[in-house]
Amino acid sequence: MDPDVARWLVSDAARPVLAAAAAEADPASLAAGTRLRALTAPDLAAAALAQVALRRRARAKFGDRAERLFLTPDGLEQATRAEVAVRRARRFAALGARRVVDLGCGIGADALAVLDGGLDVVAVERDEATAVFAAANLGREVVTGDAEERWPELSASDTAVFADPARRTASGRSWRVEDLSPPWPFVASLLDGTRPACVKLGPGVPHAVLPPGADAEWVSDAGTVVECAVWAGPGLAGGARTAVVDGVELPGSGRPPADVGPVAAFVYEPDGAVVRAGLVDELAGLLRAHRVASGIAYLTADAALPTPFATCFRVLDVLPFDEKVLRAWVRERGIGTLEIKKRGLDVDPAALRKRLKPTGRASATLILTPTERGAVALVAERTAS
Repeated sequence: MDPDVARWLVSDAARPVLAAAAAEADPASLAAGTRLRALTAPDLAAAALAQVALRRRARAKFGDRAERLFLTPDGLEQATRAEVAVRRARRFAALGARRVVDLGCGIGADALAVLDGGLDVVAVERDEATAVFAAANLGREVVTGDAEERWPELSASDTAVFADPARRTASGRSWRVEDLSPPWPFVASLLDGTRPACVKLGPGVPHAVLPPGADAEWVSDAGTVVECAVWAGPGLAGGARTAVVDGVELPGSGRPPADVGPVAAFVYEPDGAVVRAGLVDELAGLLRAHRVASGIAYLTADAALPTPFATCFRVLDVLPFDEKVLRAWVRERGIGTLEIKKRGLDVDPAALRKRLKPTGRASATLILTPTERGAVALVAERTAS
């Protein structure tokens, strides 16, 4: 976005135009554009309508606060969800931080949570237009410039640091640390343990690239694994691996590998954060469960225990993984709505669903998985827990 357009959007002059755009049922419609162009220049009208559309999308992340934020498409996509940012700010406070430098603050989502938590924040953003929006969102000046260049002047001894490096290339979003901006060597240097530090990475980051002295948390929010937060600083043990599901932590404790055994009365599908963190065996111990096959994340047990770390299914039947058998089963049961889950098998659930031709009124869930005795299809239903 043109920085001048960004400055206009956050100005008093834009308020009536933004209000008019917010009153439009469909900001993308031709009629909406025509009405707003009667109030201001075409480029400014388009910017106001785009801002309203972004705010409506942002409600999923920010709730009612979205209506007061200034957003960019990339900034909204990369912005931390509100509850996750609040938890991070609380952890900074627990580590003794009083001031956090946010390197690459984007639209300021994490910096807002830091301020809300009673800590001071210094926000840095290299894109001029995004920095204008961040300053408006935070109600304070944002340092404009390259994070790697500005960090030395900001790194006082009482300063904690947070970095959310950009993960986009010319071809789109990337999960490779080689594509991070600022570059990975600089980002990793922030985790040297001399101060409280957190780096937000994509949830697909390989364990092998994480600094050995840093803790890592794979965070899941409302059913989606949203990030890997890497922490370092005084007082941290270093090397810990944790899954965080809707704010509840499952820390690793070095449990031995879970046993492998036959499918029992219940099957657990671990949350993606548990799988990413490599803590399926940890969860198996808590649930008194075993794996259905070596290397497969599905767990099974004779009893269902409530847990925030997995979805539990009651096993109603065990069918062979054979399309003819499954097609006949779907037809005989009158299945029209068919959910298919799978692990460890080379099958496309959407394509398989189409081939099974569900057309009835009943609904069902199939879990496709290898077992010690071969691949099976588990007919399952979610439990109340």
